[in-house]
Amino acid sequence: MLTFLAIVFVFGLLILMHEFGHFYVAKKAGIKVLEFAFGIGPKLFGIKGKETLYTIRLLPFGGFVRFLSQEEINEEEQVSRSELLKRSFESKSIWQKMAVIVAGPFMNFVLGAILFIIVFAWFGVPAASNENVIGSIIPGKPAATVGLEAGDKILAVNGVDTPDWTSVTRQIHASPGEKVTFTIEKAATKNIISLEIIPELDEQTGRGLIGISPNVIHERVSIFKAVQYGVQQTVEFTRLVVLLIIQMITGEVPVELSGPVGIVQVIGEGARQGLADLFSLTAILSIQFGILNLLPIPALDGGQLAVLTYEGISRKPLPPEKKGLIQLTGFALLMALMIAVTYQDIARLLTK
Repeated sequence: MLTFLAIVFVFGLLILMHEFGHFYVAKKAGIKVLEFAFGIGPKLFGIKGKETLYTIRLLPFGGFVRFLSQEEINEEEQVSRSELLKRSFESKSIWQKMAVIVAGPFMNFVLGAILFIIVFAWFGVPAASNENVIGSIIPGKPAATVGLEAGDKILAVNGVDTPDWTSVTRQIHASPGEKVTFTIEKAATKNIISLEIIPELDEQTGRGLIGISPNVIHERVSIFKAVQYGVQQTVEFTRLVVLLIIQMITGEVPVELSGPVGIVQVIGEGARQGLADLFSLTAILSIQFGILNLLPIPALDGGQLAVLTYEGISRKPLPPEKKGLIQLTGFALLMALMIAVTYQDIARLLTK
C-alpha cells in the first residue's frame, strides 16, 4: 500500500505540474482550454469552470490539457466564429505556441527545485560526518569481504590511532595494494577485533580504497541557503542528465534505460527510506521527465517544438496529414521503446 501511494504521489505530482504549465501559459496567451484532466482513461467526475472542464480520470498516471482547435469550432456557439478562431491554439503566433509547449517541461524543473528546497529547509543539507564510524559498505569490495559492517568503528590503522574519518581515509589512501591491519570496534557486540585488508588501487586517483563511506548527517540551514542549494542541485542534476544522454548517443557509455517497472521499484524503495528520500527522488524524476519531454521526439513536447521550428523557418504550416503521421510514428516508437525497457526491467528482477 505504501508503494502504491508513493507511486500515485510521484507520478501525479510530476504530471499535474507539467500539465499546469501548459494550462497556465495557454490561458495567458488567450487560448481556450476545454479540459484539464488529471489521470487517463474513463472520466470519474468533473467540475465545470467558467470555460474549462476539470476532470479526474480512472488511472492516476497521466493527464492532459485539451485546447480549443479550429476543427472543434461550432458556428452555433454563442460568440461569433471569428472570436473563437482567435482563441484556438492554431491561431496563435509561433512564439506563443512554443511558450505553451515549453511551459510543461519548465514546470518540471521548477518542481524539482521546489522539492530540493523543501528537503534542505526541512530535513537539512546532507553532509559527511567526520566520525570514525562506517556509514555504509559497498558490496563486493575488500571491506565487505572481511565482514566489516555499517556502524563499526575504526579505532586504528596499522597501529596509528584514527579518531576521525579524515585520519581513517589518510591511512587507507596511502596503502594501495598493501596489507593493512585495522583495529575495529564492532557495532553489535562492542568487541575489539583486528582485521587485515588489502586496499584496492583506484587508477584514477592512485589511492587505496576498501569500499566504505562515512555516516551522513543533515545540517540545518536557513531558508535562503536552502533556496540556493535547491537551485544549484537542480542545475547540477540537469547538467549530469544532459551529459549522460550525450554520452549514450556518442557511445561513450552503454545505453542503460529504466522503464516503468524499474521506476516503480525505485519509488517503492524511496518511500520506505522516508520523506526526505522520496522528495529527493521525486525531484530527480521530475528533472528527468522535463528533459525527456524536450527531446526532439515526435509525440513529445520536443517533437512539437521541432515542428514549430520548421514552420517558423519555412514560414508555412506543416500539412495536418503530415503532422498526424509524425505523431503516429513517434507514438509507435515510444511504445516500442517502453516495451523494450520494461522487458529489461523484468529481466533484471528475474536475474536478481
